[in-house]
Amino acid sequence: MTTLPDRPNTALLIIDVQKGVVATAHNRDDMIANINTLIGKARAEDVPVIWVQHSDDDLVRGSESWQYVPELERHDPEPLVHKLYGDSFEDTELEALLAERGVGRIVVTGAATDMCVRSTLHGAIARGYDATLVTDAHTTEDLTAYGAPPPAQVIAHTNLYWNWQTAPGRRGDTAATAEVTFTPTDAS
Repeated sequence: MTTLPDRPNTALLIIDVQKGVVATAHNRDDMIANINTLIGKARAEDVPVIWVQHSDDDLVRGSESWQYVPELERHDPEPLVHKLYGDSFEDTELEALLAERGVGRIVVTGAATDMCVRSTLHGAIARGYDATLVTDAHTTEDLTAYGAPPPAQVIAHTNLYWNWQTAPGRRGDTAATAEVTFTPTDAS
């Protein structure tokens, strides 16, 4: 249902599952296992897998904390998008990569729920994409010391509100890992 013409395909997006980003993240191991399940399914169905890697003053490019977690393995032909902003589309080649592959719908996983994941979801909808958030394949760290709700509540709230996101001709939705399909349906 994307508003992007001639874009029937779906891609799996893996956002910032880097050592320093998820070191103390909520349900880290389960989230990574779910992403691995989705990667296997996407590769088996010849669905593009696109990796996103953030850098900033606290996450220095090339540092150990900047590296992807060792439990996830990117294959060489799979694109790696380097970003400096929360929205994975902002000032990156992500849109061009998706256009080359005829992608109008993205399936979103990764970290951090309340930062880069949310920014990317909203960026996708604003740019004409349909965007599915995988409810058990994104996470965040505990930021309660700064006034944020506990991580489980941040994740639950994001899952709740994203399921109801719509814009003219496009929509957001959610699915658990076991329910994810890379084939677009009338509902997505």
